[in-house]
Amino acid sequence: MTKSPRPPASLSPSRASDFMQCPLLYRFRVIDKLPEKPSEAATRGTLVHAVLERLFDTPAADRTAERARSLVPGQWQRLLEGRPELAELFGEDAPDRPGERLARWLGEAEALVERWFTLEDPTRLEPAERELFVETELDSGLRLRGVIDRIDVAPTGEVRIVDYKTGKAPRPEYRDGALFQMTFYALVVRRLKGVLPRRLQLVYLGSGEVLTYDPVEADLQRVERRLLALWDAIRRATETGDWRPRPTKLCGWCDHQAFCPEFGGTPPVYPLPLVPAQGSHDAQGRMARSAE
Repeated sequence: MTKSPRPPASLSPSRASDFMQCPLLYRFRVIDKLPEKPSEAATRGTLVHAVLERLFDTPAADRTAERARSLVPGQWQRLLEGRPELAELFGEDAPDRPGERLARWLGEAEALVERWFTLEDPTRLEPAERELFVETELDSGLRLRGVIDRIDVAPTGEVRIVDYKTGKAPRPEYRDGALFQMTFYALVVRRLKGVLPRRLQLVYLGSGEVLTYDPVEADLQRVERRLLALWDAIRRATETGDWRPRPTKLCGWCDHQAFCPEFGGTPPVYPLPLVPAQGSHDAQGRMARSAE
């Protein structure tokens, strides 16, 4: 049975980024819940994350690149069991070369996993948490949630938040956007554990780079103010149904062009009750621009 649409009740880094990129995209994903086709890149990221998580089930001395590569086929089968539709990603091989696309794709995943060993030494790591779901509520009532790839805790109690990225590191002028997710998580961890994370670390497997940042309390205060303003803009758009598209070069990869006015489409009938208000479009515009 399909659940009735409900107003947004919480905010994650991904959905916050969606709204800042394009308010209409946020609506399609959160309110309309339009289906999206799986992609090779996103699925490869899921696979690599699963392998790196499972590797730490192995004794430290056995955490080798060879062992990590050997986990790839099994974790791929595990993904297929949960989402059989992923097999369709590789269903168009040439008749004389069956399985070629899948084999190439799995090889790319193995290469990313192997590159991780040039960036970190898993034999010297014992994560406190892996793939940790976190959730907290701010004093304003805004609920924040997400999944942290890894949390390391030093013997002295210092906390490091680590996130794996299977793409390339952004150019310096775009790194503020990349760190937004990490300061979001730092804020949540600060609220849950009462500890300011010592370091935020982004591990880019696509380019073999590590981006680190040591936050201070002022960083968390800024991100909290930004999230509150963002949530206010989302609330207004939810009440008025005023979700404007924001065209960018990313539109070319959007699955929802058929429903987007920028491509001659018409959005689905808005499924939530409307509460007319003024200023929603201006609020959306301000928050979307703040991501740049």
